[in-house]
Amino acid sequence: MAKILIPTALRQFTEQSDSVEVSGGTVGEALQNLTTKYPNIKKNLFNDQGKLRSFVNVYVNDEDIRFMDKDETQLEGTETISIVPSIAGGAVGLAEPETAALSNDEIARYSRHLILPEVGMEGQLKLKQAKVLMIGAGGLGAPLGMYLAAAGVGRIGVVDFDVVDSSNLQRQIIHATSDLGRKKLDSAADTMKDINPHLIVDKFDVALSSENALEIFKDYDVVVDGTDNFPTRYLVNDACVLSKKPNVYGSIFRFEGQATVFAYEDGPCYRCLYPEPPPPGLVPSCAEGGVLGILPGLIGVVQATETVKIILGIGQTLKNRLLLYDALGMKFRELKLRKDPDCPVCGQHPTVTKLIDYQEFCGVTPQPSQPPATEGVIDPVEVKRKQDRGEDFTLIDVREPHEYQIARIPGAKLIPLGELPKHLNELNPEADIVAHCKSGARSQKAVDLLKQNGFKNVRNMTGGILAWSDKVDPTVPKY
Repeated sequence: MAKILIPTALRQFTEQSDSVEVSGGTVGEALQNLTTKYPNIKKNLFNDQGKLRSFVNVYVNDEDIRFMDKDETQLEGTETISIVPSIAGGAVGLAEPETAALSNDEIARYSRHLILPEVGMEGQLKLKQAKVLMIGAGGLGAPLGMYLAAAGVGRIGVVDFDVVDSSNLQRQIIHATSDLGRKKLDSAADTMKDINPHLIVDKFDVALSSENALEIFKDYDVVVDGTDNFPTRYLVNDACVLSKKPNVYGSIFRFEGQATVFAYEDGPCYRCLYPEPPPPGLVPSCAEGGVLGILPGLIGVVQATETVKIILGIGQTLKNRLLLYDALGMKFRELKLRKDPDCPVCGQHPTVTKLIDYQEFCGVTPQPSQPPATEGVIDPVEVKRKQDRGEDFTLIDVREPHEYQIARIPGAKLIPLGELPKHLNELNPEADIVAHCKSGARSQKAVDLLKQNGFKNVRNMTGGILAWSDKVDPTVPKY
């Protein structure tokens, strides 16, 4: 029997099992047996034509099946199969260190570096002259910025246009309670400067886009990706390849993290690993799925370590290796990465030679401005009026049980979205049904599912329980 490791994002479809033992003479047969046992996972692994989705990679032990015999890769029965979906040396052209110098204060500050033969005075001067660009000052950017500042990186650029929210403080340690409502740029810059007053911080209060990315990237030696969405992740990758800048990558979700170095010394890029993004909404964000507050600290520190190694030209970077971290099991695993000769960006015959519309590429192009939809939706205020009038209707909460414990609407019936297909026979297809979730996305999927199964009068409560807290009952906590 082969063992298939199930990533956190897909465990909701395997009854929370982190591994499943299956039979099969090939990888394809093993995956087919997995989907037979857990049918709901199939759409996340295969497209309508039955082909493995391009944003899902499969490894046998530590080898990518794309470089073996793909789904025909033979199994002996003792292998470990890893499903890896897309979640979120050399001095890289630095100036000659002789043009800089360390003051007595800096020598004292970096003394523990200076007595390391691998760093020494020459290495510390490289760090002082290095220019690093951070994309994001959130979960990953927080430890990254603090440690790069402490290490003595001379110039750090930060791209971010968000403000500090209370929900950030559980993991974004570069910000404090006193920073609530401030721009993350200002808060992060103040913290980094407080750690190291010798640091120069460049603040870019913009959303990174195809129009500004190359101009922003051009003045930096290393780019560190701390993004939390697919359009920006592909934009960062392509801009790094076109600019010939190393892309120090990290992503996090719930209890799992990934890290590697893309586009470095002719190594693979992000598109070599994930040629295409997942469909919008298929992979939940941290806001929907949650994240252990400590997790971005560890992955961000890995990114900081790789950045310093690249600047110093020491050690073995994560180029050609994908580091996987499981916080619950406290396990690190490593998978091999290979450059795809057919990659549209860094391959032998690239077809992407300039930055494109990444919102459109990821299928999240904003729709033209139009009046708010009224059919199939209902405002929280009207739901409350229906309750007050004593109307006969069913309010379904499609969130997860742990979310229901945080906040709930009186009278709502909890049926998690993943469990809804098994509970259709408990609902009256002719009844007046209102579905809600946290913000409205999952409940819209529930409405669509119910309508596909013959339910006549089903509506989505716009804005979810967050809107209920804003418009109806502010005592209901927001999370």
